[in-house]
Amino acid sequence: MIRLLWTISAEVRYFLRRYMPSNIVLDLIRTRKGLKWGMPAMLLAGPYLAIAFWCTTLIEHGGPGWLHLVVLICIWNALKMVAIGPVSIVLLVKARARERRAQRQQSREVFETVPLHELTRSSH
Repeated sequence: MIRLLWTISAEVRYFLRRYMPSNIVLDLIRTRKGLKWGMPAMLLAGPYLAIAFWCTTLIEHGGPGWLHLVVLICIWNALKMVAIGPVSIVLLVKARARERRAQRQQSREVFETVPLHELTRSSH
C-alpha cells in the first residue's frame, strides 16, 4: 500500500512539474540564464491573487464549492512567485561569485604558465 501511494505521489509530482505553468516558470528561472528574471516574476503573484479574489467573490455569491480548490491553488502559486524573487537573487550572487572565482583561477593558471621573460618588456 505504501509503495502504491509512493508511486502515485511521484507521478502526481512529475505531472505538476512538467505541465503546470507556474512550475515551468520556476524551473526556467532556476537556470543560470533565468536567474535575472526572478524579481520580475514576482509580479506574476498579482494575477494569481486577483483570480483568488474573484473566485472567493463568486463563492460568497453562491458559486460552486470546487472554486475553493482554485483559490487554494492560486494562493499557493502566488506565494511561490513571491518567494522566487529573493531566492533568485541569492542564487545569482552565488553563481556570479563562482564564475568570478573560476575566472581568477583560470587567469592565475595562464599567468603561471607564461615564462617570466615574456611578461617583461625589454628594449632588445
